[in-house]
Amino acid sequence: MMSNSKYATYKPISPYFDMVRGALGTLVNGEHFFDCVSDDIVYEVLYAFPGWPRITRGRSDLMESFRGYGKHIELHSADHLIKHSTDNGQVMVIEYEVHGTIIASGVAYNNRFCSIIKIENRRIAHWRDYMDSLAAWNALTSGA
Repeated sequence: MMSNSKYATYKPISPYFDMVRGALGTLVNGEHFFDCVSDDIVYEVLYAFPGWPRITRGRSDLMESFRGYGKHIELHSADHLIKHSTDNGQVMVIEYEVHGTIIASGVAYNNRFCSIIKIENRRIAHWRDYMDSLAAWNALTSGA
């Protein structure tokens, strides 16, 4: 699905972007996840994880954060999607899993997420993310 070459650097995590884009369907404009993000997005993670900021402001900073993610983890799938649409489609809650490999160690990476997405003017304006921090920590520190 990730056909746009301007996002080729994000190929290692494309299953995540493709799943999210599919989940949002006609609620947002744009082909790729980053096309759907407002320039002044607030991307908030409600977990403390080394190397990942708690709050990222702006599309360009978010793109940079995900560039780093793709240097450490390669995803081969994203699945078990459950969607909850609220507030007349202006808020979407998605639950999902991602599966891949920690690039440095070859250790399997499997994690669960819940993301609350606020949509304004057919763009993602705010993202609040929850994940299984222990699963991520265990995968990243295995064999370290």
